Amino acid sequence: MELRHLRYFVAVAQTRHFTRAAEMLGISQPPLSQQILRLEREIGTPLLRRLSRGVELTEAGEAFYQDACQILELTGHALEKAKGIARGVTGKLSLGVASSVAFHSAIFALMKDFQARYPSMTILTREQNMASLMHDLQEGLLDAAFVRLPCESSKAFNLKVIASEKMLVALPASHALGAQPKISLSQLADDTLIMFPREVAPSLYELVISACLRAGFQPHTGQQSPQISSSIGMVAAGFGFAIVPESLCCIAHPGVVFRPVDDAALNTDIALAWRRFDRSPAVMHLSMMST
Repeated sequence: MELRHLRYFVAVAQTRHFTRAAEMLGISQPPLSQQILRLEREIGTPLLRRLSRGVELTEAGEAFYQDACQILELTGHALEKAKGIARGVTGKLSLGVASSVAFHSAIFALMKDFQARYPSMTILTREQNMASLMHDLQEGLLDAAFVRLPCESSKAFNLKVIASEKMLVALPASHALGAQPKISLSQLADDTLIMFPREVAPSLYELVISACLRAGFQPHTGQQSPQISSSIGMVAAGFGFAIVPESLCCIAHPGVVFRPVDDAALNTDIALAWRRFDRSPAVMHLSMMST
């Protein structure tokens, strides 16, 4: 049984006439009649009663008609779905978000624009530390990821920079330097630096430590924060100071002040990363929108 046999039968059942059905299908009437007879022989029972001025459905034909309509409808949906996925306008897009960039508005603005342009696409997001993120992206568990540069494994991926941001010093509101409009890191040489685990964002970790070394001191590190964002609460509690991305200013804690740093090298880029040679249409659409 072929799909065209179902289409032929449905056309005859709807028009109740072989000639009108043939005209609707764009074929001649004799081949249409032969195909319906072949279908009936394959099923093993008549589906139509031939009348002098048309046809009517048998009981078996009524049941077969309902199922045939559903099959054709599902087939149509399946074809459109496959074509949509091939064009990158339907389906699922799995995106990873590095914990260090999770507060930057450019990421979610891009997602929103993408969803508005491709409403039939389902976006699945997952926040992870950089090490886990890059592993899952390499293994194909993610389609693309928003990462912070520099990134040790970035050469293995295509990268599209979507935003840049400065690093700021987060100080307890009561800190003596809190009133200054700008801070030199050397002024904090005797303070405790709150750091996140290196695996959360290895390159960002090195960026912060290197900035302290350029300022002439080896930082005193105390209690670690589980994530970059959680360092804000620890600063407010008086554990020390932190060097954080500017986007974390959205965490408006009354016990914390953010101040610019007198170090031009303390800048980072946020990028969309995806596997080299991956030609996923949906990822290509997203990358083209991130200009």
